[in-house]
Amino acid sequence: MSTHTTLRSVGIFSARALGLALVTGVASAHPGHEVSSNMFLSGLIHPLTGFDHLFAMLAVGLWSALAHKNLRQAAWTPVSFLCLLLAGAFMGIAGLRLPAVEPIITASVLVLGLLVASRLSLPTWAGAALVGFFAIFHGMAHGSELPESGSALAFVAGFMLTTFSLHVAGLAAGFSLKQHNVWLTRLAGGAIALYGVSLASALA
Repeated sequence: MSTHTTLRSVGIFSARALGLALVTGVASAHPGHEVSSNMFLSGLIHPLTGFDHLFAMLAVGLWSALAHKNLRQAAWTPVSFLCLLLAGAFMGIAGLRLPAVEPIITASVLVLGLLVASRLSLPTWAGAALVGFFAIFHGMAHGSELPESGSALAFVAGFMLTTFSLHVAGLAAGFSLKQHNVWLTRLAGGAIALYGVSLASALA
């Protein structure tokens, strides 16, 4: 199987998974994170049990692919997210708090959804700065929800790996679909943005 075919298959699978998640998503910002006695496993599943995190991280990859011509350019945005997510996580673990964590996480879902839908292209540094800002708050939320017992490093390693995987899935879907399914990516972005609106309504 060729690289292009593999990428397209991953992209289509990712797009279908995103659609299924959107259909089954709930309006709560944090609908109850599952906790396992295995801290690495807890970290792995943590971003998947909150649709705000899940959709934001997929949207980062999707938008990066849609807004850039090649993977080398697109990679900067997810890398920025990952680095500042890690920083935010350790801030949360250390007990540091920033105001309006939940509202900014909600705003990230709305903004990233709109960016995917519009395919707006920003300078690389601006896109990296924007998602990096959001990543700090996502990281603080993850860090503050660290289970009381167990290894913090294992928990962080788990959710960083899942976040990386979600970015890759978003990138694959974006590069695969942007030339052939314009309206599918616009629909996905619009659905993510609408989910952000529903979260904002729940917080109001």
